[in-house]
Amino acid sequence: MRDRNQVVLPLNLEICIPKEDFVFKVAEICEELDYTELFNAYMRTWRKTNPITVFEVIVFGYMEHLYSGREIAKACKTDIRFMWLLNGEVAPSHATISRFQEEKLAGAIEGLFYQFVEKLYEMGEVKFKNLFVDGTKIEAYANKYTFVWKKAVEKRLEKLNRKIEIVLPIIAERYGIHSSVSIEECYEALVLQAQWINLTFAVGKGKHKTQLQRDIEILKEYIDKKAEYYSHLGKFGNRNSFSKTDTDATFMHMKEDYMKNGQLKPGYNIQIGVESEYIVGIGVFSNRSDVNTFIPFLNRIKSHTRRLFERVIADAGYESSENYLYLEENGQECFIKPTNYEISKKKAYKTNPYAVENMAYNAERDEYTCPDGRKLKFKRESKKTTENGYTVSTRYYSNDKCGRCPHREKCHSSKNGYRTVSVNQILNEYRPKVLEALTSEEGTLLRMNRSIQVEGVFGVLKEDYGFRRFLTRGKKNVETQFFLLAFALNIEKLCNREKKGRMGLDLFPLNAS
Repeated sequence: MRDRNQVVLPLNLEICIPKEDFVFKVAEICEELDYTELFNAYMRTWRKTNPITVFEVIVFGYMEHLYSGREIAKACKTDIRFMWLLNGEVAPSHATISRFQEEKLAGAIEGLFYQFVEKLYEMGEVKFKNLFVDGTKIEAYANKYTFVWKKAVEKRLEKLNRKIEIVLPIIAERYGIHSSVSIEECYEALVLQAQWINLTFAVGKGKHKTQLQRDIEILKEYIDKKAEYYSHLGKFGNRNSFSKTDTDATFMHMKEDYMKNGQLKPGYNIQIGVESEYIVGIGVFSNRSDVNTFIPFLNRIKSHTRRLFERVIADAGYESSENYLYLEENGQECFIKPTNYEISKKKAYKTNPYAVENMAYNAERDEYTCPDGRKLKFKRESKKTTENGYTVSTRYYSNDKCGRCPHREKCHSSKNGYRTVSVNQILNEYRPKVLEALTSEEGTLLRMNRSIQVEGVFGVLKEDYGFRRFLTRGKKNVETQFFLLAFALNIEKLCNREKKGRMGLDLFPLNAS
């Protein structure tokens, strides 16, 4: 048997690693970053392993599709590339890696990520010209059946309050307490009375409870339930649901519907901005709708990069009057596909005389004329202030003389007998401009690149990286994990572009699809 307990040269691990391996690029990129914010998370200094080394190990672990602390810790002891990154330092345990991500890295990862984006800009890879925006739902690390629904909580709270209104006066009268007392005050008064008479509470099956003990337990149950319901309502925010095991996660429809029954699962709405195939912006939202994430997402990118992208390209899920106004205020070209883009290309839509877009409009009289010559006059205007501070107005037009119209069945199916249309004038003003931009040669090129680049990134993350569910809980920890994922993907993309000689190319030509 051969003697394996001997020193064998070379001792330099780098010689044993192929020169084209991603690990060298990880070390090169990570060692050029400023880690001041990360070091500030430590009160004095680290104990065993340098935080920069731990960060490099985790990023490379994500590039190798290792997402759990145990998998990365194991690789540090068995994979020569991880050993090279450690450079003789103590291999971190899985607990060290988990604590590092949740306690130390959470406050610094976003800054490190945008430092890398700045490096890509200096290399000419990112130009802050075209921002392709899209979102996807990723399942949270939460139990699928620990859901809490806002309407259910509101109904239960209302039912509990009615029960308290009935029971509280009866208990208060029984002990000579004023009828206007609150349930908390009544409970405290009964507890003091129990202490005054040295009441011993009966516990266990078959034990007789006094009336005072029963009343105290009833009030305590109602108080606890009321506090629980108000606590739930405070966690909803603008959501309609959340998970008990991850209160930041919202129940959403996922593309991965294994049961084929439209089951809602707890998850997060992940927004990314892509340019030149690199992820240049990330936003994690509990809101299911993409349209309300658009402005906060762009503001977050702007606050970190200190720059504005010249053009913003997004699909129809982001169209709204406030998003149009936001881009105009910031001087950014808008390439957001209108929600009626696909249907507006159909001949049946263009030739439909009953569609409000095809009706004649008299600006002086502010009225529409239907195909039968009847006038739809202005009736009222509703204004709503959005979460982002924009005022959106909707104008309503109607004609109350539709009763005997021969075209009524073709025109509308309103039960009240007359046609009412709602018009968002801001959308009507912007849509023709955006449609013209989208159908131009430049717009066609950008629309094609949006589907290739940003949707391609999601395809790589979910299929190649196999990342379909977060492994940590809480929005803060989820953001940390996705920033690490984006950091790893960008390094791999940089390596591949260098290898294929595609450096500096930001758009695919039209014949690429």
